[in-house]
This record gives sequence, structure tokens and C-alpha cells, in this order.
Amino acid sequence: MQFWVGITDGEWFRFLAARRPQEVNFWQPSQRAPRRMEAGWPFLFKLHSPDDYIVGGGYFVRFTALPCFLAWEAFRENNGVLSLAGLIERTARYRHAAQTAGTVIGCNLLSEPFFFDRADWIPCPRNWSANIQRGLTYDTADTHGAGLWNAVLRKLQHIDARSAETVEAPRFGAEFLARARLGQGTFRILVTDAYHRRCAVTGEKTLPALEAAHIRAHAEAGPNRIDNGLLLRADIHRLFDDGYVTVDPDLRFVVSRRVREEFENGREYYRFHGAALANLPDRDTEHPSRAFLVWHNERVYKE
Repeated sequence: MQFWVGITDGEWFRFLAARRPQEVNFWQPSQRAPRRMEAGWPFLFKLHSPDDYIVGGGYFVRFTALPCFLAWEAFRENNGVLSLAGLIERTARYRHAAQTAGTVIGCNLLSEPFFFDRADWIPCPRNWSANIQRGLTYDTADTHGAGLWNAVLRKLQHIDARSAETVEAPRFGAEFLARARLGQGTFRILVTDAYHRRCAVTGEKTLPALEAAHIRAHAEAGPNRIDNGLLLRADIHRLFDDGYVTVDPDLRFVVSRRVREEFENGREYYRFHGAALANLPDRDTEHPSRAFLVWHNERVYKE
């Protein structure tokens, strides 16, 4: 099994270790992916030298490039900072130049992170070089990789039974995404990217105006999966959650008569009534689930 060891700074690690979140954004100033990884790969944290230790990790979900404002809206403090201003300032520190909310950064989305106490930090393998700038791939088929992985597993078995179970029976790709405990931020970004950063109904591409909607509400046991999501313009998202619009099982947009009756308007929405969705994910498996659409039509939509 392969896994990645990525380099991070102590500020990011200490901030998140104190909070123990369900998901984190392991972001980087560069928009270039550290390497090709499959969903489910373990992704370990190594501090900058001279702290040559493995101090925790998580499970890789997706790499994507996001403007700082969207990374903040999706992950907030799980970016390892207290505010959007803090994220911009930290990016400026690494790039040695002023940055803005629209600055694009590389984002490694990780689920189920774990953080070791200082006494449990693991020294880097002997083949770790001081010249490594971003990280290194290890493989349990070789001596160094097997030694490091066994050390991580021993720590996890001691402090985090759930993570130990995950690494003992690893799943990758679609199987991992179907079973992983994905957070709300990761859900938002997965849906945003699956829908090509365009509204499913209107095709709108203005990113600050777009939101990831759950078809079956998260509060009603709706999972954080792409097939339970729609990328919608913010006003349509609100109407969808309130039941004034829906998407039928044939993937057509439907507007309730209640919009006209209650608000004496709705022309903007009725022009899309009955039309097939303008934008869908490339993969059929990521299209809205028929079961979730039926749930929304029967439980939320106002005839």
C-alpha cells in the first residue's frame, strides 16, 4: 500500500490538534498537486525541519485549486487559521507578496484526521532527505515504508480505534468515498467540482453565488455524497430547501404554483420550469440519486 507524507508547519498542526475536527484542508501555496493520489490514501503530516517527526495524518479525498474565499467558506477554521484574513496572510507569508481573497491555493481535502500527542511523535525514516520540499511517497512493500506504517498503526491502535480500523482494512477510490465520513466542507467542494463550478439549473458560473445543496437534508440522515448534492445558485438553493422548487426523478426542474400564489411573482424561476438540468456531473454515478430525489419530492416539495 502506498501513502504520502506531506510537510506542514507547526502553527497549522497545533491549531488543528487542539480542535480535533472531522475534516481538514491541508492547503499549500502552490496550485500543483503534490502527486497523483487515489481517494483513501493515508496522508501523513510531517513538521518542517528541525522537527523531523510524523505527527498525525488523515485520509486523502481530493486535490483541487480554490480561491481563498471559497476555501474559507467551505472549511473555515479547519484550514488551520482563525479567519479568512489569517488564511490570506499565511498565503502571503509563503509567497512573499500581498494576496487577496481571490488568490487561488492548492487544497488537499482530508477526512478523519488524527493528531498525535508530543510523546507519540514518530521520527522520520532514515531515508528522509533534508532536500525534500513538499513530501514523499512511501510504500509498505519496502522496508522504510513498512516500518513507518507499522509505527503509525501502533499509535492509532492506542489512541484512535476508528482510524486503526480504517488503516487495517483500507478502501480506495469510489469505495472509499461511498463509506468515508466526509465532512460538510468536503461535500461542498466535491459537489462544486463535480458540477464544473456551474449551477445545475441555470448554468451560472459566478462562484460566490453558488452553493452545494443536499437533496435529502443532512439533518434528515442525508449523506455527504455527490449523488446527494446539487450545485445551485444561492436563491434557488433557498427555494429548494424550502420546498418551492424541486428536481424530479427525470432530472427536470420543477417550480411549485405556491411561488406565484404566495409571492405574486416567480418569473425568473418559471422560465426554467420543466426543463432538463442544464449541467450535470460527467460521471453517471455522481448524478443525483433517484432515491434522494423521490425523498425531496415527497417530503419537502410543496405541490
